[in-house]
Amino acid sequence: MKPARTKTPRKPPVKKGSQTSLKDPVGVYCRVRPLSLPEQECCIEVINNTTVQLHTPEGYRLNRNGDYKETQYSFKQVFGTHTTQKELFDVVANPLVDDLIHGKNGLLFTYGVTGSGKTHTMTGSPGEGGLLPRCLDMLFNSIGSFQAKRYVFKSNDRNSMDIQCEVDALLERQKREATPNPKTPSSKRQVDPEFADMINVQEFCKAEEVDEDSVYGVFVSYIEIYNNYIYDLLEEVPFDPIKPKWNSCSTPMRNTDFVPPQSKLLREDKNHNMYVAGCTEVEVKSTEEAFEVFWRGQKKRRIANTHLNHESSRSHSVFNIKLVQAPLDADGDSVLQEKEQITISQLSLVDLAGSERTNRTKAEGNRLREAGNINQSLMTLRTCMEVLRENQTYGTNKMVPYRDSKLTHLFKNYFDGEGKVRLIVCVNPKAEDYEESLQVMRFAEVTQEVEVARPTDKAICGLTPGRRYRNQARGGPVGDELLVSEVVLQSFPPLPSCEILDINDERTLPRLVEALEKRHHLRQMMIDEFHKQSITFKALLQEFDNAVLNKENYVQGKLNEKEKVISGQKSEIERLEKKNKTLEYKVEILEKTTTIYEEDKRNLQQELETQNQKLQRQFSDKRRLEARLQGMVTETTMKWEKECERRVAAKQLEMQNKLWVKDEKLKQLKAIVIEPKTERPERPSRERDREKATQRSVSPSPVPNAPPVRLRHRRSRSAGDRWVDHKPASNLQTETVMQPHVPHAITVSVANEKALAKCEKYMLTHQELASDGEIETKLIKGDVYKTRGGGQSVQFTEIETLKQESPTGRKRRSSTGAPAQPDGTESEWTDVETRCSVAVEMRAGSQLGPGYQHHAQPKRKKP
Repeated sequence: MKPARTKTPRKPPVKKGSQTSLKDPVGVYCRVRPLSLPEQECCIEVINNTTVQLHTPEGYRLNRNGDYKETQYSFKQVFGTHTTQKELFDVVANPLVDDLIHGKNGLLFTYGVTGSGKTHTMTGSPGEGGLLPRCLDMLFNSIGSFQAKRYVFKSNDRNSMDIQCEVDALLERQKREATPNPKTPSSKRQVDPEFADMINVQEFCKAEEVDEDSVYGVFVSYIEIYNNYIYDLLEEVPFDPIKPKWNSCSTPMRNTDFVPPQSKLLREDKNHNMYVAGCTEVEVKSTEEAFEVFWRGQKKRRIANTHLNHESSRSHSVFNIKLVQAPLDADGDSVLQEKEQITISQLSLVDLAGSERTNRTKAEGNRLREAGNINQSLMTLRTCMEVLRENQTYGTNKMVPYRDSKLTHLFKNYFDGEGKVRLIVCVNPKAEDYEESLQVMRFAEVTQEVEVARPTDKAICGLTPGRRYRNQARGGPVGDELLVSEVVLQSFPPLPSCEILDINDERTLPRLVEALEKRHHLRQMMIDEFHKQSITFKALLQEFDNAVLNKENYVQGKLNEKEKVISGQKSEIERLEKKNKTLEYKVEILEKTTTIYEEDKRNLQQELETQNQKLQRQFSDKRRLEARLQGMVTETTMKWEKECERRVAAKQLEMQNKLWVKDEKLKQLKAIVIEPKTERPERPSRERDREKATQRSVSPSPVPNAPPVRLRHRRSRSAGDRWVDHKPASNLQTETVMQPHVPHAITVSVANEKALAKCEKYMLTHQELASDGEIETKLIKGDVYKTRGGGQSVQFTEIETLKQESPTGRKRRSSTGAPAQPDGTESEWTDVETRCSVAVEMRAGSQLGPGYQHHAQPKRKKP
């Protein structure tokens, strides 16, 4: 008989208003392991049954400039150091096994740093079994009497199950018993003493409301994810003696050497569920068989000795428990051969490798590569949690990076709503693991905010409940038919004796015919009565069906109304929940913003105090400087007052001398004017005139009747250029006849880039006080050049100096103390009539700079 095939069922289509719109958050639990040594420093404290608090260890406070911070983290439940495995199982794993029996999937993680007790929590230790053996024990306690015979369910490579009839299953059992398979455990063998104490669970645990009208089959598989590759730990690789195996040293391996298994691939079935292609699934019938399979695979799992843990798991292990259930037929004596009614549920127990820091584990070579892949896969898991939380909180539709790691890709269906997800965070409270424990707590905080759709209940097959026990009570269909026949025969009249002893006996046959006619008549009456009663019963059934139908319609209408109300309430609840989450997020942002602002306020206050202190110091320095400058000004003022008094006295003396000289000249003029002219003076001789002329002046005599000299203005070589005439506002206006004049000039008081950009020449008028007390004006000239940066620069070329002098200010050749001329005449410079005109001309190009050239011709006195 060809076996019937079935598929892994997806969630059946759900009607509007069903419970699939409901979501449950990922259940995150925390378990704190006890310290190895009592004198070790502890950084984790259990506050209550839902909160733990992290303390910064002393060493970290010193390294962080005394920054001491305590952080609290909340979980669904916290298990302290004295929690037993039974208490942890009842809270975390018991509901998952109950859902497994009722056709729902489940996923359980153990997460934490290396040495935090993850493997102990999942597997257990001798005398104290972990979650895995307790899950198996509860499962087989619940379905033990309802299990199908071996090989009724048969797994295939498409993530589904085939169903065989009893005959095909019996033939396959006989075939397997003839050729024993090592990977198929036998229930007749004794339990391995190596793990006998682990599966010896003292507490009896059983699920409630198990479907008694179904048969069950349990299949287990065990894989590991090592360096982001998937390996089947239950696979037995046969050794080929013809083809030698080669190791990494290019030498043939011995026949006794173990050939490592090949990595497996992840596939997606037609219902979009992920599974490991070619993975070995073993059917087990008891807790001992299942744990024996697990223990065989556990020996192949990769562990290594690191600096933090002597038996550190170097891979993620996944132990899958697949439960197949199919309903019994209407008679309750065989499995229903309808693949639509087959339900497959799965519980995955995942022992994650510990996150670690290589600088603490002292990993090198392969250990370093393993640690990198472990941390990368855990980081991908954390990234997926963060993206899921962001999508659910803010309504975004970002792609979750499941495919970045085999671990997240394998279990993506669970986070998309295929079952419950539970996470046990294992932490080690010692101070050395503070940094790693802090990262684990942050991951747990993110995971708690992820919501997973609530799985649906399995569809009802529609057959009459209690079929199994009713069939057993009546002893099968043949016994019932015999019982009914005996009752009917007993109601008929007894038959007379049918023995004929004489050939002429005419009484026996008529009596037999009469008895048979009576029986026939009675039978006909019973048939008529049965027809009447059946018609009456059919009428009653019809009335009952109509009443039931009416009630069903009424109830269905009420249910529809209730569903509409519930749907509206659920929508309102979801809206309020989203609004609540949005407000909580805003409050969190505002709290963080407030913290930032308070920190900024403190920093600004400190900066303000610092600036105030700096200003006070500057004010004190300023006052000291003012006092010092005041003293210097007072001293300088007194000094200049004395110098001014000295100069005034000298000037007064000079002016008195000048007045005396003028008085003397006026007296001489007066004497000349008043002197009587008695006789005409004789004209002196030529020699005398020549002698007198020689004595009067050493200057050359003017040419008689010479034309007057015309002063010519010097034409600048750059007369056609545009000039910038820079005259500072502090310059004084001189009253000289000759003034510098530059045509086409832009006069400015302060040099600027705009004026320089329009001109080619530059001239600066600078005034200073000369040594004789007169104002000296310098004209500093230069050329304007454009720079590469787009600006202008000035290169000075020459300096012209203008100076105003008084003729009386020259040094006299005769003074009051000097002897008079022998002929009684005055010097040319002291004679009032011998005035000279002074022409000032600039001399450019001299190495000594600008200078003066004086031309003076004294007038000849009239005879």
